[in-house]
Amino acid sequence: MSLSETIACISAAEARADRAPGSVSLIAVSKVQPEDRVTAVLDAGHLQTNKVKAAFDLFDAIQTVDRDRLARKIAEEAEARGACPELHIQVNTGAEPQKAGILPDAADAFIKTCRETYGLEIAGLMCIPPADEEPSPHFSLLRLIAERNGIDALSMGMSADFESAISLGATHVRVGSGVFGARAYD
Repeated sequence: MSLSETIACISAAEARADRAPGSVSLIAVSKVQPEDRVTAVLDAGHLQTNKVKAAFDLFDAIQTVDRDRLARKIAEEAEARGACPELHIQVNTGAEPQKAGILPDAADAFIKTCRETYGLEIAGLMCIPPADEEPSPHFSLLRLIAERNGIDALSMGMSADFESAISLGATHVRVGSGVFGARAYD
């Protein structure tokens, strides 16, 4: 798949889910991709890649919060700067010990702590379902947590499952190999 094919698939998934055209943002995940592939996507007009964000002040990009200590540090930096990045809380919907993220049963309390203790505005939630499980129940769980907490943005879905994520409410999808090709590990 290419960037244009990925964008076309996102548009088709939006239509099938009766979503407004352009309601889903594509984040092109360029981790471990060769520079020439990243440059080609940037030249095609897609400016949301994680390598590009890394080249700028990360405080201005979407930040994923997955633990109390990080929330506290972001709050301190936001107070010093007088501004805060867009924050998404990572929820470990599969309760996988090797993955970062707040466990689903602790998500409501963590969101409340971020808001009330640290004064952070939480724009969204994100998850990466277990690779060996059907992703839809994880996307549904994330959506329910968001609804309970008045959160609108959902970053869920990757190259293999973003169309399902869009049908379940994703506002952001993170697609790497679908945009850049297979990862290039050296």
